[in-house]
Amino acid sequence: MRRTALLTVAAALLATALARPAGAAPAAFAHPGVTVSQAQLDFARSKVNSGAQPWKGAFDRMTASKYADLNRAPKPRAVVECGSYSNPNNGCTDEREDAIAAYTQALAWYVTRDERHARKAIELMDAWSAVIRDHTNSNAPLQTGWAGSSWPKAAEIIKYTYGGGWANSGRFATMLRTVYLPEIINGSNSNGNWELSMMEAAVGISVFLEDKASYDKAMAKFRTRTAAYVYLASDGDLPKTVPSQNLNTRDKIVNYWQGQGTFVTGLTQETCRDLTHTGYGISAISHIAETSRIQGQDLYGTDVGERLRHALGFQAKYELGAAVPSWLCGGSLHLGLGPVTEVGHNALANRLGHAMTNTAALNARNRPSGTDNLFVAWETLTHGDNPA
Repeated sequence: MRRTALLTVAAALLATALARPAGAAPAAFAHPGVTVSQAQLDFARSKVNSGAQPWKGAFDRMTASKYADLNRAPKPRAVVECGSYSNPNNGCTDEREDAIAAYTQALAWYVTRDERHARKAIELMDAWSAVIRDHTNSNAPLQTGWAGSSWPKAAEIIKYTYGGGWANSGRFATMLRTVYLPEIINGSNSNGNWELSMMEAAVGISVFLEDKASYDKAMAKFRTRTAAYVYLASDGDLPKTVPSQNLNTRDKIVNYWQGQGTFVTGLTQETCRDLTHTGYGISAISHIAETSRIQGQDLYGTDVGERLRHALGFQAKYELGAAVPSWLCGGSLHLGLGPVTEVGHNALANRLGHAMTNTAALNARNRPSGTDNLFVAWETLTHGDNPA
């Protein structure tokens, strides 16, 4: 009788797991669990401490950066005011860079176990959570997304691996809940990199707050936006769209895709704008997919992974110097993809075994990858050839 009861419980648990919608919040969140897991951190730490490459070189690059400076003084503001192309720039650069610095210090703490780095990360997070109350001006959603992508990565490492205490962690959580999340959770109808970065922040914040409703909402928006950001031939004659944008004619879609009327697998909504903004979108897709995997659902085996794989390969080909055909963006591309290949390449090539020749070549050329000074940082260290 007891064996029967146990089998019944096991069957119920299995059924619950199988019934969980793709991208839905887990029954219990894994920590640290935003973009990088403890197993991945342990792997990176072991490689750095043994002097293995490329991880030691990646760590050295990180610790030589301004973000690892133990004398860094935080520059918090009550209201961060960010306009288009950083005009005005009232606290925008300071906020983004302090958030990256907090994450950098947290990584340095984990690898070295030097408590000065953990305390510096806490100092940066405490300084901002003590004063910030709003983001304003035209770029407020994007700015919030960028800074809000780095803060929870730092907070997860400190809260769940540093034993020295963080007295104001609750205040920091309140900042994320009341200042950041409301600005980003409802998404954006601007260029796709905006909403993807905003959803990266929303997903990461939701993990730190253990907010299942916000996690589910952000993941649903992410799935819709990813399908509308990267074209696959299986989508049909025209790319998918986000319903709220009312892109209901071919002319509207072509205009939104920067005037590009020929659609091929791997093309993104911003390829013909420039590869830098395209890289922001690709990076956010990979970060959210990685967080989802850590939280128990691997989106790399879904259309998310397929779109990410082809987007990386398509953009990498031209970033490496391939001639641009006349049908693509009028025969000219603005390059500058950025340090955005490590997470996706590790997941799709190393874990899943996909051949990604162009992405692999660009990945190798960029190692050890640094930071874009916005929301991407040190991914050779954390994800380069990382089997965890």
